Amino acid sequence: MPAKGSRGPWLWPLALAAVGVVLLLNNFLLLGDFNAASLWPLLLVVVGAGILLRGDLIPNSEGKTFGITRGSVESATLEISGGEIDVRVRALQQEGRLIAGQYALDCRPGMRVSETHTHLKLDRAATPWLSFADWEMGLTRDLPWQILVSTSLGQVNLDLSGLILQDGVIATGLGDIRVVCPAEAFGPLQLHSTLGNIHLITPVGYQTHITAQNGRLFKVHADERRYQEIEPGIYSAHDAEENAPLIEITISGTFGDAYLT
Repeated sequence: MPAKGSRGPWLWPLALAAVGVVLLLNNFLLLGDFNAASLWPLLLVVVGAGILLRGDLIPNSEGKTFGITRGSVESATLEISGGEIDVRVRALQQEGRLIAGQYALDCRPGMRVSETHTHLKLDRAATPWLSFADWEMGLTRDLPWQILVSTSLGQVNLDLSGLILQDGVIATGLGDIRVVCPAEAFGPLQLHSTLGNIHLITPVGYQTHITAQNGRLFKVHADERRYQEIEPGIYSAHDAEENAPLIEITISGTFGDAYLT
C-alpha cells in the first residue's frame, strides 16, 4: 500500500516570500497608507491550504510505509489510539506479511510478542499534533485478529470481509464508523460512536446477528431487502448461507444514526 505522494514543500516558502516582499515595500513606504499588519489573516489561509493540500502541517510528514513479516505468529492484536487521525484497515493481498501499510510521522507500530501472539500498537500521542496523515493498513487473512480502534476526532473505515476476527471494539468520539463484516468472528464485534453515524455492511451469504440500541437521538435504519428484525432491536441477514459462521455485532451511539446495508 503506497504512501501518499508528496506535493512538495512549496506552499510555506511561497507564502513567506510574498509576506516578505509586502513588508519590504511597506518599510520603504512604497505602499502608501497600507497597513502591512492587516495581512495577518493570510496566516490562517496558509494554514488551511496546508491542511487541504498536504493533509498535515509538518514538512515531509506524509504517511510512511511499513511492513512486518508474519514469521511464527498464530494470532494478533491490533490496538489503535487514533486521536484526530482517520483509520482505514483491510485484508492484505500479499502473503507472508503480518501487516503492511502507511502510518503517520513517528508512529511506526510498536510490537510486543508473547510466544505465538503479537500485539501491535499505534498511538496518536507518538505523532506531532500538527501531523494528520491517515493510518492505512492491511492485515494478513490467515490468523485471528483482535482489533481495538478508538478515535476522538477521526473516522474509522474497516473492511474486515477477508479477515478472521477474534473479537473487536471500534469507538469514535466525533466521527463516523464504516465497517464491512468479517468473514468469521469467534467473539463479538462492538461498534460505538458518541457523535457520528455507523454504517455496517454485510456481504451476501454472511450470517450476522446484530443488536442495535435505538435511542432518542440515535436511530437504526435497516435495509429491509437485506435484514429482518427478529426481535425489537435485533436483526439478522436474509440471505445468509446455512453453514456460514455466526457473527455477533453490537451497535450503539449517542448522537447519530446506524445504517445496516
